[in-house]
Amino acid sequence: MKTFNYRNILLLLPLLVPFSPSVMADNDEYQLEQVLMFSRHGLRAPLADAGSVLAQSTPKTWPAWDTQGGYLTPKGGVLESYFGKYVNSWMVSEGLFGKDKCPTNDEVVVYANSLQRTIATAQYFTLGAFPGCNVKVYHQAGIGIMDPTFNPVIKDDSEQFKQTALDAMNAIAGKHGLDGLNQQLKPAYDLLTAITDYKNAPVCLEQKRCDLNAEPASFTLVSNKEPGVTGPLRIGTSISDAFILQYYEGFPLKDIAWGKIKSDREWKQLASIKDHYGEVLFGSPEVAKNISAPLLNYINSKLTNGNDRNSSAKFNLLVGHDSNVSSLLSALKIKDYQLPGQFEKTPIGGKIVFERWSDKATGKPLMKIEYLYQTKEQIRNGDVLSLANPPKRVVLEMEDCPIDANGFCDFEVFKQAMKQAIQ
Repeated sequence: MKTFNYRNILLLLPLLVPFSPSVMADNDEYQLEQVLMFSRHGLRAPLADAGSVLAQSTPKTWPAWDTQGGYLTPKGGVLESYFGKYVNSWMVSEGLFGKDKCPTNDEVVVYANSLQRTIATAQYFTLGAFPGCNVKVYHQAGIGIMDPTFNPVIKDDSEQFKQTALDAMNAIAGKHGLDGLNQQLKPAYDLLTAITDYKNAPVCLEQKRCDLNAEPASFTLVSNKEPGVTGPLRIGTSISDAFILQYYEGFPLKDIAWGKIKSDREWKQLASIKDHYGEVLFGSPEVAKNISAPLLNYINSKLTNGNDRNSSAKFNLLVGHDSNVSSLLSALKIKDYQLPGQFEKTPIGGKIVFERWSDKATGKPLMKIEYLYQTKEQIRNGDVLSLANPPKRVVLEMEDCPIDANGFCDFEVFKQAMKQAIQ
């Protein structure tokens, strides 16, 4: 039995009301004017069928999930409703919205990629943030078909770009490129080999591929497809991702990785495979700028088309994927950051939050960018979020928009930095 009983809570979701904040933010000098959040989808099930990488990589039986592979789980929906409830509480406490009032149609825009897990994430978040209100979730009609705004595919088919991008991906991988990165990750791959009993897996017994570290490794770049990689980095990412999702979903510890992960150090080792995967495929500046162009243009249009609070929606929510997060952070030249209490650098349900503020004394517009996320324990335990028990916040800084002691950068400088990012 899993540690989190979401079924009873699902019955109560329609009764959720915006949280009445008992702790008000002490922000007398600044006024919150607008919020745009880019969210990674919430907790989903992994994919493990007879032909999948997961099934081929171990002779062991993977724990069964109640949710179809790749879909948002019921627990993931509950967690997103908690996130929405918290965000509403915060925005009400900062005076952006009125307490217990539904927003008008032009005050809130919710836009999701057209996959089940992203649409459902947006729906559950909206249910928590604006219960009983008629807030539409926009998405393409064809569910299961990637929306071009969110689709992280290569858009330049020239040989020159391809070579530049491959060089950049190898550069971000490290001194000796992809081969050097795989050597660096060898202890993590060895840990996966031991956990999965790789030498007795179908991939070894049937295909005679018995050494994860020896898998042929190369990058692939094809126009209108996502950047790809072969070898241990791809295989290791699939396996470590499945273990992390088991932990988040609340599987008993004896069932997570068959009870073989013994310490936080080992968890961090495995999560580092996923982190490097996202960084090398989607995080090099050349690739990030190319694949994130539609998303950057959309965000820029929502944030910089005027400075007054009535010029565009007060609250925008976009829901996509970790590949989008990695490319956005790179294209915006976000400095390195750490997320205390997390395995991952782009965690499930995590949100990049663009906040436009104004100085009450001068009227000067300011921008703050934060990573809003749940810790690994908040996710596993299914913690209810509130102003008294909030998710974690980490201030992010763009290289081209330095921040002050309060985490603000000048909004005019931010606009110029955005202009550079989308050129």
